[in-house]
Amino acid sequence: MLNDQELLRYSRQILLQHVDIDGQLRLKESRVLIVGLGGLGSPVALYLAAAGVGELHLADFDTVDLTNLQRQIVHDTDSVGLTKVDSAIRRLSAINPEITLVAHRTALDEDSLAAAVAAVDLVLDCSDNFSTREAVNAACVAAGKPLVSGAAIRLEGQLSVFDPRRPESPCYHCLYGHGSEAELTCSEAGVVGPLVGLVGSLQALEAMKLLVGFGEPLVGRLLLIDALGSRFRELRVKRDPGCSVCGPKHA
Repeated sequence: MLNDQELLRYSRQILLQHVDIDGQLRLKESRVLIVGLGGLGSPVALYLAAAGVGELHLADFDTVDLTNLQRQIVHDTDSVGLTKVDSAIRRLSAINPEITLVAHRTALDEDSLAAAVAAVDLVLDCSDNFSTREAVNAACVAAGKPLVSGAAIRLEGQLSVFDPRRPESPCYHCLYGHGSEAELTCSEAGVVGPLVGLVGSLQALEAMKLLVGFGEPLVGRLLLIDALGSRFRELRVKRDPGCSVCGPKHA
């Protein structure tokens, strides 16, 4: 049940017919893994903590650097030098002491990633490199867990939801294949702060929709964001029957 403090804390959310008491209880009972506590993971963690997701698993092996603070809003100047996980825990605990925070401070290898994914109901990929995204996708497909994936660089962002529980849903590999070894990171190409805030906020919204069960998640759809022109575009994405990750031979 929700205690009096929770009823008051989440009252504006509970007022929505799409959430109500039952939806808030589903959030409270949910366990979510956030991979990466940078520009995308910051708003994701802040909004899901504030929304009352009962258990947030936070995964990041990096430490806070001064260059992070332009966009990674879960951290502050006093956090420089701390692990991003510890910095985030400090901030999230202050925002919502009602939730449980689980730390993953070291890089997740294949086995530990599989265990981390198996322990939760939903995963948000907020990482900044293709190899991590591929590994997280494979773990989610193997465990049958929905994945909310976001990316942003320069002035462009992308967002999609991959849900292996739905037979029609593609996976990340269906869309991007083997990617490119020459893929740039924000530290090389730059990124504007509000853009990662926008993509991360949308990731948090998609996660809430999946956990509560309202609206139409971005399954089979890729949302493209052009921050320079303030334009949104949507592409339909189909499952690849020959996908080496989610194809029938690998199911």
